[in-house]
Amino acid sequence: MAENHPIPVVVSGAVGKMGREVIKAVAQAPDMTLIGAVDANPSLRGQDIGDIIGIGPLEVPVLDDLQSVLVLATQEKVQGVVVDFTHPDAVYENVRSAIAYGVRPVVGTTGLSAEQIQELADFAEKASTGCLIAPNFAIGVLLMQQAAIQASRYFDHVEIIELHHNQKADAPSGTAIKTAEMLAELGKTYNPPSVPEKETIQGARGGLGPENIPIHSVRLPGLLAHQEIIFGAPGQIYTLRHDTTDRACYMPGVLLGIRKVTQLKSLVYGLEKLL
Repeated sequence: MAENHPIPVVVSGAVGKMGREVIKAVAQAPDMTLIGAVDANPSLRGQDIGDIIGIGPLEVPVLDDLQSVLVLATQEKVQGVVVDFTHPDAVYENVRSAIAYGVRPVVGTTGLSAEQIQELADFAEKASTGCLIAPNFAIGVLLMQQAAIQASRYFDHVEIIELHHNQKADAPSGTAIKTAEMLAELGKTYNPPSVPEKETIQGARGGLGPENIPIHSVRLPGLLAHQEIIFGAPGQIYTLRHDTTDRACYMPGVLLGIRKVTQLKSLVYGLEKLL
């Protein structure tokens, strides 16, 4: 906070499953104030977001135009933050608009390409505006990824399996891609072939991530968000797994991201870089 002023926060995708959790968390945080709620559903326009999600009135109406709320955020005494949990098709323009208005984005929406992330990083740096893009906000996931980095020093064979609910719009998950990228940063190529492989059904071996790491995606009702990193070596299997059973587990990481992004002047990709 600057001069004891709470951080003004806008939530984009406010009525979605993640957006609802963010609204609750921000409303309860003593160092933050909710100033805007944006959702693409025009039928909700003007309704109090607190009433919609069942926590009582917050005196924050839902609007369906992000830019009008970004204008509102620029009028606050402290630079505002916008938390984005929307859709892969909308997130790039949302983040670019926020940076243009000087509102710092905290992005949990996945589906951005490496090229888009680089373009946003260049734009944020030119604007001297902090931005956080985090494929996952669960602290347990970050610990799993760090354990995988340690394991990769001793194992040459690894595959990633990510499992999500069947409403998830992108595959593989941003978390799986980020995990593969982190393992690839060690400068080794995984899974040296032992026999020629042939897929009799295309995609049976998953999608190929960086440094020859296969990523397998499962989409089923009943799942929430889960990931396994499986290492193999002669005579042993080492499995790291994280299971999300409640979206509330992401909120400590989201609140941390909101606080940290106010101190940034450029884009950071991955919450682990701010811990």
